[in-house]
Amino acid sequence: MKLTLLRTLLLAAVICTMNSCSADSSENETVSTTVEKVVSYNYNTIELETMELINEHRVSVGLNRLEKINHMSYKSEEHDNYMIANNVVNHNDFTARSENIMKTLGAKSVSENIAYNFNTPESVLKAWLASPGHKENIEGNFTHFGIAIKENPANGKKYYTNIFAKI
Repeated sequence: MKLTLLRTLLLAAVICTMNSCSADSSENETVSTTVEKVVSYNYNTIELETMELINEHRVSVGLNRLEKINHMSYKSEEHDNYMIANNVVNHNDFTARSENIMKTLGAKSVSENIAYNFNTPESVLKAWLASPGHKENIEGNFTHFGIAIKENPANGKKYYTNIFAKI
């Protein structure tokens, strides 16, 4: 009985860890690499619709709208491409992305939501809002965001990376 309970708790802990979102802060961190700001990003319709829905939700709960930053969308796209190439859904290298955004844009804090296999902006936003960690990022103390939504050409599934920053 105790072994079954222990296994159940361990499984729950693993699932919670895998579904959590990432956050990073600039406190006591320095980055010594030279970085260049990406100024151009071509948004597709679903990316723009998802950003608008996130801003509509924020306004509906009394929060500020977030301003999009092309550099953050580019970093999001890099992560989508990584996930597609490696057939994974994870936050790998989030620290490098957040450090890049802190160094390049002067961000004070950075967080990230990811998702996989949602077909519409409404469905991914609904899922993110149903998850406490993702919702915390959407409703967080941020000023800017970037997003990339890319389709895996092999199976048609969409990968989402949404980065938030306080600048």
